[in-house]
Amino acid sequence: MESRLSQWRKYLPTAKQVLAAVVATQLMVAVPARANDGNNNDGKTTSPIKHVIIIIGENRSFDHVFATYVPNKGQTVDNLLSKGIVNADGTPGPNYALSAQSSAVDSGGPFSISPSGKAVFPSIPLPLAGGPEFATAAAAPFLSLEVATTAETGLFPTYDFDLLTGATGLKGGTTDNRIDNINNLGAGAFQLTPGVRYDDYSASPVHRFYQMWQQMDCDATKASATNGSGCQADLFPWVETTIGAGDNGNAQPANFGPASTGEGSTSMAFYNVQNGDAPYFKHLADTYALSDNFHQSVMGGTGANHIMFGFGDAIWYSDGKGNALTPPTNEIENPDPQTGTNNYYDQDGYSGGSYTACADLSQPGVPAVVNYLQALPRPVKPNCDAGHYYLLNNYNPGFLGNGVPLPLTVSPFTIPPSSVRHIGDVLMEGNVSFAYYGEHWNRYVADSIAEEASPTATPNPYDLYCNICNPFQYATDIMSSTTLRTEHVKDTDDLYAQIKAGTIPAVSIVKPSGYTDGHPASSKLDLFEGFTEKIVAAVQANPGLWKDTAIFITFDEGGGYYDSGYVQPVDYFGDGTRIPLLVVSPYAHEGKVGHVYYDHVSLDKFIERNWSLPTISGRSRDNLPEPKSSGASAYVPTNSPALGDLFGLFDWENPNFSPD
Repeated sequence: MESRLSQWRKYLPTAKQVLAAVVATQLMVAVPARANDGNNNDGKTTSPIKHVIIIIGENRSFDHVFATYVPNKGQTVDNLLSKGIVNADGTPGPNYALSAQSSAVDSGGPFSISPSGKAVFPSIPLPLAGGPEFATAAAAPFLSLEVATTAETGLFPTYDFDLLTGATGLKGGTTDNRIDNINNLGAGAFQLTPGVRYDDYSASPVHRFYQMWQQMDCDATKASATNGSGCQADLFPWVETTIGAGDNGNAQPANFGPASTGEGSTSMAFYNVQNGDAPYFKHLADTYALSDNFHQSVMGGTGANHIMFGFGDAIWYSDGKGNALTPPTNEIENPDPQTGTNNYYDQDGYSGGSYTACADLSQPGVPAVVNYLQALPRPVKPNCDAGHYYLLNNYNPGFLGNGVPLPLTVSPFTIPPSSVRHIGDVLMEGNVSFAYYGEHWNRYVADSIAEEASPTATPNPYDLYCNICNPFQYATDIMSSTTLRTEHVKDTDDLYAQIKAGTIPAVSIVKPSGYTDGHPASSKLDLFEGFTEKIVAAVQANPGLWKDTAIFITFDEGGGYYDSGYVQPVDYFGDGTRIPLLVVSPYAHEGKVGHVYYDHVSLDKFIERNWSLPTISGRSRDNLPEPKSSGASAYVPTNSPALGDLFGLFDWENPNFSPD
């Protein structure tokens, strides 16, 4: 998500008030867990896996987390350290120039994804601070452990205290002088820690659709056997400092400069697992399986990537009954630079433009992407239908939590209810059980009931459920049916009870709250580790469940952070940068690192192959073939566009049933 700073609650009620609010909402809408009735196809799988749990955090690229990871003996990994871009201690390595970033020029003409006038930065613009400030850096976002553990119950217990720590002590948008060597960072990637402690909040880079296309700087003339896309990934800070998260159609402010967007070169930061950062995720990588070629499925942010995972496709503006319409003008993206500016878009922003008619070459932004796709050695189809305006960024789903449609007159930046087929339709038709577990869902439903009664109702201050993250909340068939909505959308409190009882469905999709999702500035990576560990530990504590479960741990997108890995164009919408994927299962072990090309839709492909299900639709991405590779690169599919189904990360013949 572009920003959650507005969600921080600085005026905290007492622990008793919080507890009363939480208990009240749970009593109103909690759904009791029930065992599978046996009249389904849950057990009819092509592998030993009978339960899939997918946990999706927020906004971290692969190199941002695993830049210095060294795998177990016999395994290799593609990261900043293995490329020689950095040394094990995080200092610049012999090939540091491979991460060098440039300025560019995009003015006086149409939008370009590979602009001209590039010049390498002698030193990247100063990174800026972001996240909770507070007078002391020891209280964020809660002021007491009693309040924190009452409002947030989704952490493994040893992480609870992390809810109280890590405030920046700095005004947002000012130079982040916590970073070591801040005034001489060089032209490329820099280590965030130890100056910014691993447990500290840090700023969030831009991660919107057209901005990310520009950051990747894709040029078909530069395609090769080892870089089939020709993407150079060398304009991350330039995009951050010229347009940032967008302008909502406003004119560029006077005295606009490198600090005006509030980011600087935040995108170039990375953690160092060699120095103790991300210890739990490193442990899982050492013990189970890791992919170093798993990608966000859409250029841009949270909503579009969760949609692509859920639908295997992008969704579009409609009348809510399946008929495509043209959205209001101020909601249509126009990344052409404003007159007299360098790359300051005509219409883009968090609440502004989010739709594009990518089948129409007369639309702004469209020719730059389509012409690039068609110029590749293996041309790529945009996969855009005529007359359809596709959602590219974050808009509210068309339904409130209680199934009531959200009127556009009340919330104009809302995509109408969608008729597009999704993975839930495939599972229901195949009689395979599934549920989406959103943390704080019960609180959100209670807030939805109150909002329906009165749009001015005050929401629960501890409702940080992510409505744009639930793909089924966009879907008419799920949300308009009380039976389907109740059966397939639940709170994580239900998940914990069902894991303990051994009654989870065949497919569980799990989303943490805004406190624990790991999103920069509004959460922390260690809190997402704590959310993940609670689920993994609970599954491993149930031997009957652990023996046939695969837990996939990933992120919605790279959050705008730099990554050095290959990116494959598969259609107009993506792919985007690499993101971590960890697989925890008795059948995925010994620290294997997989190199096959995957993205979010690979999770759908795993589900479909495991339960012998069809693809979502005739145009969804799960129709793409399994990747083939050559000696030139294990990472670049020679039959592009292609996506793997994740089966290669498992060892079906030699399971290890002993939990770590």
